[in-house]
Amino acid sequence: MKRILLTLAFILSISGIKAADITVITDAFKKGNASTLTAFMDAEVNMAIPGSSKKTNGSDAVAMLNTFFNSNKPGDFTVLHHADKKENGFFVAKLPTPSGEYRVNVTYRADGNKAIIQSIRIE
Repeated sequence: MKRILLTLAFILSISGIKAADITVITDAFKKGNASTLTAFMDAEVNMAIPGSSKKTNGSDAVAMLNTFFNSNKPGDFTVLHHADKKENGFFVAKLPTPSGEYRVNVTYRADGNKAIIQSIRIE
């Protein structure tokens, strides 16, 4: 009986947590279309891509990603690990391109069901 109550309590505790939807972000990386991320960028974004690393505003972060995608056309985008908490989350993915495979780390904060990007690291 105790085990049933603990299981029920656990199920009820996690059912109230809604994960932010990262589908738009992962689709943008898969297609190499950073422009679709404009509405998903935070006011300040920590960007680190090969050859550049800085804290910037959302529109400059999108421009940096577009520059990266122009030189590195994505072949695919696969999320390897994804963790979500109530207020924030992150995911790690691999991004194969003709010039090599990159590891992508994205952190975000949740705004309702929407993931707002706080940092992007491509290495």
